Amino acid sequence: MPLALVALAIGAFGIGTTEFVIMGVLPEVAADFGVTIPTAGWLVTGYALGVVLGAPLLTVLGTRVSRKKMLMFLMGLFIVGNALSALAPVFAVMLVGRVVASLAHGAFFGVGSVVAAGLVAPEKKASAISLMFMGLTLATVVGVPGGTVIGQSAGWRVTFALVTVLGVVGLLGVAKLVPETGRPEGVTVRTEFAAFRNVQVWLAMAMTVLGYGGVFAAITYVAPMMTEVAGYSAGAVTWLLVLFGIGMFAGNLVGGRFADRALMPMLFTSLGALALTLLLFTFTAHDRVLAAITLTLVGALGFATVPPLQKWVLDQASAAPTLASAANIGAFNLGNALAAWLGGLVITAGLGYTAPNWVGALLTGTALVLSFVAAGLNRRAQAAPARPLVDAVSPRS
Repeated sequence: MPLALVALAIGAFGIGTTEFVIMGVLPEVAADFGVTIPTAGWLVTGYALGVVLGAPLLTVLGTRVSRKKMLMFLMGLFIVGNALSALAPVFAVMLVGRVVASLAHGAFFGVGSVVAAGLVAPEKKASAISLMFMGLTLATVVGVPGGTVIGQSAGWRVTFALVTVLGVVGLLGVAKLVPETGRPEGVTVRTEFAAFRNVQVWLAMAMTVLGYGGVFAAITYVAPMMTEVAGYSAGAVTWLLVLFGIGMFAGNLVGGRFADRALMPMLFTSLGALALTLLLFTFTAHDRVLAAITLTLVGALGFATVPPLQKWVLDQASAAPTLASAANIGAFNLGNALAAWLGGLVITAGLGYTAPNWVGALLTGTALVLSFVAAGLNRRAQAAPARPLVDAVSPRS
């Protein structure tokens, strides 16, 4: 494994930690600033919106510099944003810090995916991407629970200070370990946007929005589902989320390994199994043991789709992949927001805390249909050049 992938994984670990740890310390932050929990929730919403907007914007600006320099700049933004959050004297300053940190998120994973894929042989690209994302999955297993415990015992500012230190380590790692390749030749803002003329890029992002959105439809409301339906105590939610993170970690590695061997079959399998598991979660949520097992499977199958989807985007936008890759990362967050909203709608409608699970199954099932469409279009595109040759040897009257 190239050591540069370790540096990318460290950056991903820090980004994953800061994205999700706020949910664990939200009550402490709200109490410290004297705001309501819903108001403090803007720290989550603002971050998600910053990812969606920052991914394409910063990636476009980064076409003028090398990818290594862009990664270093993004880690610098991450450090500044988290330092602002740690030192914020008022709530508004912390919100600004969250948005600044979020701007680095999508572009880092987008540019990082391209860099990771370029470090290895073509047949190992998906595995390299999954190794970078391993940092994100480890954050859900170690960083978020650990940061929550530290925040609740030593104060949430200590949590964000430690995340800032992680950013510094990530920056140094990128500076020392990621090779300098220079600015990509022939890559301009125009060529990056030209990738979006390919319908396959749009299909991939739609699969990302709907496929991983299905996961967030369930996970957003996992706390009330586990306590009100499965019968767990509130304190058990933390270790249940650790199980979910362990599933993500395993699914990410398996998804990367098998996507290198057979990308679309891996995508068909993971999306189909995820849709079925989410549907079953509607029923297994009523049993403690089955609920815990199903939650772990949702994490595993959900993240098993990430490496193949990201590699599919890189393959379809191979001439100028950076912007398309970053936009696909933004699509994850767009899917998260859409799924959380739809899940809230069915709960508000009185359908219960398990209803978001079947909403997620419908979303993921739609992504599965789109994956078959994408595969069909790809087969046609590959067969198209052969037609003139057939015509050339056909007998004519």
